[in-house]
Amino acid sequence: MDSETGARLKEIRSKTGLSQRQLARASGVANATISQIESGAINPTVGMLKKVLGGIPISLSDFFADDFSFSDQVFFSADKLLQLGEGGVSYLQVGNHLHNRSIQMMRECYQPGSHTGKHAIQHEGEECGIILSGALEVQVGDEKKILKAGDAYYFKSTVPHHFKNVGRDQCELITACSPPSF
Repeated sequence: MDSETGARLKEIRSKTGLSQRQLARASGVANATISQIESGAINPTVGMLKKVLGGIPISLSDFFADDFSFSDQVFFSADKLLQLGEGGVSYLQVGNHLHNRSIQMMRECYQPGSHTGKHAIQHEGEECGIILSGALEVQVGDEKKILKAGDAYYFKSTVPHHFKNVGRDQCELITACSPPSF
């Protein structure tokens, strides 16, 4: 995180109408800690920031989005999708702020050999996706299958899952998750 984290937290807290004390009570983080973060005296870890943001509530992706506002924007040009990851796996999210939204939709790209990490992912909700190009190995619990263009998946996200591009070309897919997990 950079030195602007505190200023960003103060801006978002103010826009949501919360005092530092109200945010402290809602997040379970000491008021003094929130004050120190906002003043730049301390730079919070990702875990601490996530805990503080839980009191607003706002996701990490919303926190770091360029233009913070809880709007009901309807249309999004390709260059306005929120980039959540880069490198081997990239995620382009539809909508910058998913506050009070029930679905997260993304265009995901996996470079050859890239994957979601050595540990399986697990969270509340359901997710689904359809492969647009390339090949993606999808493991959900004990089930594993290589999906190609036109193939799809749908599962409960509480079951441990993992994704890996096993092909020689980039794999691109469109996914949806409810509730938003990033």
